[in-house]
Amino acid sequence: MVFLAALAALVWWVYTALDEKNQLDWALWKPYLGGGTEAYSTYIWPGLQNTLKAAALSMVIALPLGAVLGIARLSDHVWVRVPAAVVVEFFRAIPVLVLMIFGLALFSQYTDVSSDDRPFYAVVTGLVLYNASVLAEIVRAGILSLPKGQSEAAMAIGLRKGQVMRTILLPQAVTAMLPAIVSQLVVIVKDTALGGAVLTFPELLASANTASAYYGANTIASFTIVAVIYLIINFSLTTFASWLEGRLRRRKKSTGAVLSVEDTAGIPGHAGTGTSA
Repeated sequence: MVFLAALAALVWWVYTALDEKNQLDWALWKPYLGGGTEAYSTYIWPGLQNTLKAAALSMVIALPLGAVLGIARLSDHVWVRVPAAVVVEFFRAIPVLVLMIFGLALFSQYTDVSSDDRPFYAVVTGLVLYNASVLAEIVRAGILSLPKGQSEAAMAIGLRKGQVMRTILLPQAVTAMLPAIVSQLVVIVKDTALGGAVLTFPELLASANTASAYYGANTIASFTIVAVIYLIINFSLTTFASWLEGRLRRRKKSTGAVLSVEDTAGIPGHAGTGTSA
């Protein structure tokens, strides 16, 4: 009750403050709420396309790269484990904005990428390097959170470490890692705005700035529309993740198949009669 009362007071204070500054006048909101599509088709939609394009490409590259680095950090081989740890810790310690600026300079000096496309490539590069290193730690922590008895039991029946990781540990770890992975995907979507603020990448937030300047002093309206769009995108991601997590947990509970003697015949160390060789 106290929280609801405080929230209501805050909403009322924001409303009165905006009303006093004439930020709620219909003329300022008409480009977005007046039934016309010019503001959306000219500014919002192209910016949203660029945001989703950069975020989707970054996710597609960062997810498998993060999984590979996370598994590599668990390797028994020092020549695999140490370089992977160095790469992860290095890029995880650098702010994503610095990586974007570095990427822009890199593409500008050492590639033939056009000046119009450089901000996009720089944003994707920064997002991939940073988020892949964070996802690597999520993968490593998810695998280490599983009971050691499972891998020990799998190795006791003759499975190699690669088979244990692929068939036993990873399927279980994915369910545990899913909320953290989705949270990182939400971060990727929001961090595309850094490219618009610094690298002139025409993403959603930068497009709102342009629309605000074109329609004249309706900054609050423009950024409110953008905030609602971000909320819809991120809420859709988290809702899908919750549904997928619940589905995976239900499948795990419902798959309680019992192996027959014939099923265990192909496992090293077991004869077809079900007795140990």
